[in-house]
Amino acid sequence: MAEQLVRESSGPRDSLGHRESFGPREPLGPRAAWALRSWWLCARMWMRSMMAYRASFALNLVASLVTHSLDFVVLVIMFRHTDRLGGWSLPETAFLYATATFSLGAANLLVGSAEGLGARIRSGSLDTMLIRPAPALSQLCAERFTLRRLGRPLQAVAVLVWSLTALDVHWTWDRVLLVPVLLLCGTVIFGAVYVGGATVQFWWGESKEIQNSFTYGGATLLHYPPTIFAKELVAGVVFGVPLAFVNWLPTLRILDRPDPLGLPTAFQFASPVAAAVCVLAAGLAWRAGLRAYRGTGS
Repeated sequence: MAEQLVRESSGPRDSLGHRESFGPREPLGPRAAWALRSWWLCARMWMRSMMAYRASFALNLVASLVTHSLDFVVLVIMFRHTDRLGGWSLPETAFLYATATFSLGAANLLVGSAEGLGARIRSGSLDTMLIRPAPALSQLCAERFTLRRLGRPLQAVAVLVWSLTALDVHWTWDRVLLVPVLLLCGTVIFGAVYVGGATVQFWWGESKEIQNSFTYGGATLLHYPPTIFAKELVAGVVFGVPLAFVNWLPTLRILDRPDPLGLPTAFQFASPVAAAVCVLAAGLAWRAGLRAYRGTGS
């Protein structure tokens, strides 16, 4: 893998190991394409290593599916004692659960390894990534890539299919389109939260749990209807960390539910805008953190 990265790279590198040919004046397209290519090369290396032990992989995947299914079992048990939760039925709440869980699981699969940045800074192994002819963020996100993390999104897809068949919804073209859009944008938003939260570790090495509170804690929050929470909390995940755009706001349109905050209808279609803003913020945070990093001297 390293030889292929070297072969596909060209041009000198700066003191942080970044190729000068992809400087600020280079188009964003080639830089993004190289970053994705680097991520794929690193992830493929880990996949090949993992598939050398197929039985172990299969057992881990099944264990992951069973473990993550317990969260939905808790939700079902809750509805054994009530018909409605904040005015929402089980299929409606299951739709929230499935979309939030899928978005978190897909983001964790693709970039979840970024949360290990603090450990790499403390051990000095981040310096090794910086001198390789590939973007450090791509290497970090693909580090120890494992398909075992497919358990969460696969379980979410099963719940999503059931909820869609059980929902009584008048499907219009915009509601049908919103389902894949919210899954994609939700994944991007959680991915940006993973990266943005990880960059805090450049300055505060023991901040991993803060990041987890916004990723895993945020997903747990989105499992439940917004009507059971205080309006101040709902406003915080709209205008603060915009997790409401993962599924709460578009789901209000899909299920024809009233907005507890009384926001304009445009907010229910604004998940792509929120995702773009999150990616921009995470990118700027990563760039600032990388510039502030001085290495370990190793």
